Amino acid sequence: MSDGELVTRELVEKYLRITQEARQKATSLAKGEDDSSKLDSMMEMCDNYYSDAKHFMANGDLVRAFGAINYSHAWLDAAVRIGLMDGHGDDRLFTLP
Repeated sequence: MSDGELVTRELVEKYLRITQEARQKATSLAKGEDDSSKLDSMMEMCDNYYSDAKHFMANGDLVRAFGAINYSHAWLDAAVRIGLMDGHGDDRLFTLP
């Protein structure tokens, strides 16, 4: 198996750090109660998947941990992409609109 086919603890930890950095950087652009409710729901999903990733990693299930952290980051990225959050021009952490 080549290195490109392995999910390592270091790889999962790298993406945990990147997602945590993105979560701290992005700020709300929600306008009104409806936007705020949608954003709250998206960030709850982000946080739940982040927690799942840490749980899976603690239990040695690196494949599920890697999948969960990618889902976590995707919720953040989506919130930035649709304009509910500001990614502050950081195209390393987000897919900007």
